[in-house]
Amino acid sequence: MAAPTCLVVDSMHESLFPMLAEIGWDIDYQPAITRDEINLKLKQGGYDGLIVRSKTTIDRDLLGENPSIRFIGRAGAGIDNLDVDYLTEKGIHILHASEGNRDAVGEYTVGALLALMRNIPRADQQVRNKVWDREGNRGEEIMGKTVGIIGYGNMGQAFARRLAGFGCNVLAYDKYKTGFSDAVCQEVTEQAIVDEADILSLHIPLTRETKGLVSRAYIDRFKKKIILVNAARGEIVSLTDLVTSLETGKVRGAVLDVLENEKLSTLTPTQQQAFDTLIGKTNVIFTPHIAGWTYESHVKINVALVQKIAALKLAH
Repeated sequence: MAAPTCLVVDSMHESLFPMLAEIGWDIDYQPAITRDEINLKLKQGGYDGLIVRSKTTIDRDLLGENPSIRFIGRAGAGIDNLDVDYLTEKGIHILHASEGNRDAVGEYTVGALLALMRNIPRADQQVRNKVWDREGNRGEEIMGKTVGIIGYGNMGQAFARRLAGFGCNVLAYDKYKTGFSDAVCQEVTEQAIVDEADILSLHIPLTRETKGLVSRAYIDRFKKKIILVNAARGEIVSLTDLVTSLETGKVRGAVLDVLENEKLSTLTPTQQQAFDTLIGKTNVIFTPHIAGWTYESHVKINVALVQKIAALKLAH
């Protein structure tokens, strides 16, 4: 009997292919394929699975009313490019590999937070310009601070574990999980984070519920002036509101690995104005969505994804 076939429509680390072959799958690797070409191929049939990253929205318009594929494999953590309601309606399994880059995100979040609190990017630039300003770059320690984590899935947990050696107080709130307090983190209400956090780190997916969640009104609730870290999804944080909160002092520093519009050549006038203001601030660190982007995570994502495909037992 023929082996099941998987259509792969994004660039993938080469480790994926022997792993899929080992569990009995054939692969049609089309990293440059367009949305229309995907639609045509799937209409022609013959595919049991589809593996994507983030360039393609997977919805009814793409797959139609009678899709033949039995799973969508998302090579990464977020599933905001998947129409979950539609896929659930059609009985299509959603597999995502958030375990694969959780270690990378945990390390990045600690590293970026340290860089911000110790003024490392600013100090580096000053020294390159022969400015030797020790006092102006006096930093803060994480030790003794209260770190509030919103979202305690793979990413939030990985960050909390890496904070264990810093001597700080780690609090976490997750609307959809309970009973997760352990040696590295205390489960609390969202209000407790609002009341106590010095540092706020976001580890939640982008959903209708979380889009625009971190607004000026949200930030204004915090009792302390906070440092904000967003290595989740850009659209969770309004950049315009973040500018206001930085200028009023409610946010005293920010790490932004993600932006509400990451195609910087297509910023709206409002987004451009906020971006221009933020890039002029030395208490804001930007990176281009690299928190989970390491050589190791490339492979770990594939390992996690293939394990989940194998567990479905779809091989013919």
